[in-house]
Amino acid sequence: MSTIVLEFNELSPRLLDRFIAEGHLPNFRRLRDSALVAVTDAEEEAPYLEPWIQWVTVHTGLSYAEHRCFQLNDGAALDAPRIWDLVSRSGRSNWICGSMNAASQPGFRGHFLPDPWATEPIAQPPGHFDAYTGLVRSYVREHSARPDVSGADFARFGRFMLAHGLSARSVLAAIRQLAGERSGNVKWRRAMILDRLQWDLFRSIHRSARPHFSTFFLNSTAHFQHFHWREFEPALFSIQSSAQDLETYGGSVLDGYRNMDRMVGQALAMTREDDNLVLVTALGQQPMLSHEEDGGRQIFRHRDIDRLLAFGGVAAEWTYAPVMSQQFLLHFESDASAQAAATRIEALRLSDGRQPMWARRQGAMLDAGCMIEQAPGEDVMVTSSATNEVLRFSDLFYPLEALRSGKHHPDGAFWIKGPGIRAERLADRVSLRCVAPTLADLAEVGGRFSAPSLLTPARMEVAA
Repeated sequence: MSTIVLEFNELSPRLLDRFIAEGHLPNFRRLRDSALVAVTDAEEEAPYLEPWIQWVTVHTGLSYAEHRCFQLNDGAALDAPRIWDLVSRSGRSNWICGSMNAASQPGFRGHFLPDPWATEPIAQPPGHFDAYTGLVRSYVREHSARPDVSGADFARFGRFMLAHGLSARSVLAAIRQLAGERSGNVKWRRAMILDRLQWDLFRSIHRSARPHFSTFFLNSTAHFQHFHWREFEPALFSIQSSAQDLETYGGSVLDGYRNMDRMVGQALAMTREDDNLVLVTALGQQPMLSHEEDGGRQIFRHRDIDRLLAFGGVAAEWTYAPVMSQQFLLHFESDASAQAAATRIEALRLSDGRQPMWARRQGAMLDAGCMIEQAPGEDVMVTSSATNEVLRFSDLFYPLEALRSGKHHPDGAFWIKGPGIRAERLADRVSLRCVAPTLADLAEVGGRFSAPSLLTPARMEVAA
């Protein structure tokens, strides 16, 4: 018996039901109709309603108040066991493919591929995925800029994928994508090509290693919802997209769900009668309507990290690591250097008096980024008290894609299909903390959890 957990970040239970009813998601329908179906409650509100917080809860059973992982890379320092650590202790193997804000404890058995935003967790086996992660991280972290990758990087990536399940369908889809980018505005679809490649990798290792427990994480549809809900349901918004944007992005959300539906179908084909197949989304999304009266929420990212830090007067040696959207990490040689840099970065001021950046110190590391959420005028300047320089905001920062139009919702999907599990839809929402003990039951491992498993005797079929 094996367990496959599909971790499809932030899919909305409401949209899943809607798209299934409309006939768009036949494989999601097959899974849902044969599963124990629950809607999870993340039990948090902003600013604690973030996927890098909720996925830690999914994997450990701990609430945010217990695990305290607030930033995207905090999970690497958490010493609480994840489900796969419990599986390893039982002497069985895992295949953890991209799970968010994750880590593995000493004694981990199997394969572990950190998420593309990770800076601390080490892949298992060490070095095995370097050719893959090097290129994927460049595209995911710098998706709005030109990634710093070479021909040699592509060659190493290609050789790795040829040895790890690269399918003809993925090659054909990539060729079509590149051809489409020459004639139309379809660059946004690249994220789904990366989904295909990661699925090829997942299937290849799953087929060869036959792990007892595995996870497969994707984020592309969450990204489409965040930036293109406005084009998906334009009638909800007072700020209207252009006709070109409606044509280009109007189908992106549904396309994301359809892309994942294809993988659900292949996952169903991979599982045998005695295997478990699970869908978890950790949280969901909803339309963001709270900024329509003030111009909409816009995310800004730095153009050039060297120029930005020189302008801010950060002179100490540092190492830069992009993370997600506007967020980046800076590593310094000492706590004192990091603190001095944080002070100078947060001392920057716009000509209207606002602070444009945050810089939170954690030891010798800074978590930093642009905190402006509405587009400043072209004449808005940034002043550095450390260097006595003044530059236009637009010389230092640029907007990411469209206005933000989707935001997080505490409801998530949790579907469990497996031998002996009664197909049923639960009427009431359940705590997100119930996911980990349920997964522990499926994997047949012990653990201490504050919430109950959903696999009660009443929800199990009685063997004849």
